[in-house]
Amino acid sequence: MSEENGFTLWFTGLSGAGKTTISHLLATDLEARGSKLEILDGDVVRENLSKGLGFSKEDRDINIRRIAFVADLLSRNGTPVITAAISPYRSIRDEARELMGDRFIEVYIEASVDTCAERDVKGLYAKAFSGEIKEFTGVSDPYEAPENPEVVIKTEEHPPEESAAILLAYLEERDLIPAAVAS
Repeated sequence: MSEENGFTLWFTGLSGAGKTTISHLLATDLEARGSKLEILDGDVVRENLSKGLGFSKEDRDINIRRIAFVADLLSRNGTPVITAAISPYRSIRDEARELMGDRFIEVYIEASVDTCAERDVKGLYAKAFSGEIKEFTGVSDPYEAPENPEVVIKTEEHPPEESAAILLAYLEERDLIPAAVAS
């Protein structure tokens, strides 16, 4: 992979849509092709870079701006990045797009609230539905779906491995990664 191929796959979608699962599958495939990829997972960033922030709109925006700043630094220096954060507000995703320009690739990891609640192993949706968790995206806080993402992955239709393959094909088509070598 050449130095010029820094980009950011900006995954956005509800909690439980499949952002983290798909990002790790995609990372495995890209690393097998020689990529020095970085993943900025929303939960990990929140723990290490945004500790102390809550879930108000202002705090969420600060968190997403921090993720965008790091993604921009890495991608402009040739490192492919996957961000896997809910990033619920369209305006802050637009800020990230403006910061990174053509290195920003918005990927909507789409799944319904009901499907995400069914997949929820932590029980967060049940707590949000009962009112125990306030400001939960998709339940008591808004999620603004992208209007014109470069890629839409419907995880109710495509299992994680297929979803990762769709993204690999997209990256190959845009010449951002080398084509797979047949074995």
